[in-house]
Amino acid sequence: MPIINNRPHITGREITAEFETEIGDFWRAPHSQIYPELKRMVNDGWIAASTSQENAKERYYQITSEGQEVLNHWLDQLVTDLPIHEDLFSLKLFFIKDQNDDRIPQLINRQRSLLEKELKYLQQRLTLVFPNKDAIKKNYGHYLILTRAILRTKGQVAWLKEIKE
Repeated sequence: MPIINNRPHITGREITAEFETEIGDFWRAPHSQIYPELKRMVNDGWIAASTSQENAKERYYQITSEGQEVLNHWLDQLVTDLPIHEDLFSLKLFFIKDQNDDRIPQLINRQRSLLEKELKYLQQRLTLVFPNKDAIKKNYGHYLILTRAILRTKGQVAWLKEIKE
């Protein structure tokens, strides 16, 4: 629903694309989940669906006043728990007992490579999406999330460099 609030008259396909780019950097939703959720929110009266004369098959979604109230209530609620991450790298390290295990350098090198690739991607997104202060001002929350992801990734790369030495 927040996506629909930010982009009125958005299609399901465009929502799916948001999860493949911007939102997908920190939250995952498979295609198979998006359309049932849209249907549920229409049934609950939180969003409305319409079609256009150009394409009667494509549905366009917009938030309703009831949906706006629900969204505002959700935004007002404080986050009380940290997320649980499914971090396969950490899980594998956890179960290796011997500090001389040959798998450790392989795991570290691969993780570092993945994180450096992710860091490059995040920095490119920052440059592309926020080329100036005005862009930051218009989508400040998104800017905060992106800079947080960059700092977190830099920290992980630094940690891997430190333990490798």
